[in-house]
Amino acid sequence: MGEKTGDKRGLVVVVEDDRSIADIERLYLTRAGFGVHVEANGERGLAEIKRLRPVAVVLDVGLPGLDGIMICRLMRDAGDWTPVVFVTARDDEVDRILGLELGADDYVTKPFSPRELVARITGILRRTAGAPDTRALTVGEVTIDVHRRTVSASGCPVELTATEFDLLAYLCSSVGRVFTRDQLLSAVWGQANYSGARTVDVHVAQLRAKLGEASPIRTSRGVGYAATDAPPQRDPLHPPTGAGL
Repeated sequence: MGEKTGDKRGLVVVVEDDRSIADIERLYLTRAGFGVHVEANGERGLAEIKRLRPVAVVLDVGLPGLDGIMICRLMRDAGDWTPVVFVTARDDEVDRILGLELGADDYVTKPFSPRELVARITGILRRTAGAPDTRALTVGEVTIDVHRRTVSASGCPVELTATEFDLLAYLCSSVGRVFTRDQLLSAVWGQANYSGARTVDVHVAQLRAKLGEASPIRTSRGVGYAATDAPPQRDPLHPPTGAGL
C-alpha cells in the first residue's frame, strides 16, 4: 500500500490491514479533498505517521503485531496529539472507553458508512482549525488560549486531544451554565446522540485526570456538567483521577 493521493485538505494516514476497507476509506477521503497514505502494518504505520506528520490518523484497532491501540498510546506518549479516529469491529463499551482514554478523538465500528468517517474527520479538523477569537479564557486555575489551542492548569501546560480541548473550551466559555450531555454532544461532536452520553462522561473524566485539582468542571446531578471558577473541590461522582467510570 503506502501510496498517497490528493492533498488539498491535508494528509490523512490510514493504518488498515483489510485492503477492501482501506480502498474504500482512501476513495471517500480522496473525494473529500484529502491526501491519503495507507499502511497495512502497525510498525510501518507508526513510522509513517512520525515521518509525514498528517492532519489526522485513522487506525484499525485489530492490526496484527502493533495494533491501533498501541500506536495511539505510543503517539500520545511521544507528545503527538494529531487527531486519531479508531475503526474497529469491537463494538464493546470497554474497548470504546479504552480508546478514548488513550487519547483517541473518535471511534467508529465496522460496518460503518465511509461518509460518516469523512464527516467525523472533517468535524474534528474544523474544530481544531482555530477560532477567530484570540481571547484567553481563565476559569479558576485553568487558562485556555483559544487561538493557539493551548491549556495550562496552575501555571503548568496540559496536553489535550482535540476533542478534550473543544469540550473544555465550550464549558468554560459559559461559566456557571449547566449543559446536558446531549447539548455537549451536539455542540462539541456535531451531532446529538451519535456517540452516546457515555462518550461525554469519558472525556470529562479524562479532562479531570489531566487537569487534576485545578479542574473547573463540576457535575450537576441528573443534568450534566458545568464549568465554575469556584475553588477546586473533589467531585464525589467523578474524582479527578478519572476513577469511578
